[in-house]
Amino acid sequence: MSDQLYFLHRTHNWLDYLITGDEKWCLYVNVKRRRQWIKHGQRPKPTPKAGLHPKKRMLCIWWCVKGVIYWELLPENTTLDAIRYCAQLEKLESEVVKQGLFGGKICFQHDNARPHVSKIVTEKIAEFGWELLPHPAYSPDLAPSDYHLFRSLNNYLKGKNFKNEEGLKIGLQKFFDSKSPEFYAKGIHDLPRRWAEVIETKGEYLLDK
Repeated sequence: MSDQLYFLHRTHNWLDYLITGDEKWCLYVNVKRRRQWIKHGQRPKPTPKAGLHPKKRMLCIWWCVKGVIYWELLPENTTLDAIRYCAQLEKLESEVVKQGLFGGKICFQHDNARPHVSKIVTEKIAEFGWELLPHPAYSPDLAPSDYHLFRSLNNYLKGKNFKNEEGLKIGLQKFFDSKSPEFYAKGIHDLPRRWAEVIETKGEYLLDK
């Protein structure tokens, strides 16, 4: 499947019409671990750890070469199922129309999480007229959110603490706004190179530099 994607890129210039999305847990309290220089025989200072059940919210986000199109935090004690995901896609589609993106020509990429591959979700994407890209199973190397956006977000969140949902939302929005269009474009445009490397390594995970 990876080689299908790679050859699709070689024959179609569609990266600038790509929308990709994913989910990520975001903690209210983010511990930053620091390196410690200690003398021989000296014990390092203990680093605070998150509790067994840290307070967190699930971030659901969709973006493109121009930046973030739509994002939301799931309500507490809520799981993502196909019905809720369809509702999110409807909000995303409304934002695409509202912002006048791509003139209706859209390629859509998400991973193979269970809510993403249900029949009603596939039908909803077809209803929008979007082209759904295939995605190899268990391939975070080929998901721009995983290898690009979320890696940068993890670094931003280190050491930050949020008292409530509103504080977390403000912090996330500051991060998204701080990134230039070039940042988002780089994550999308790096996809074909990663496809090629996965093909060359016969499916091995990539070691990012």
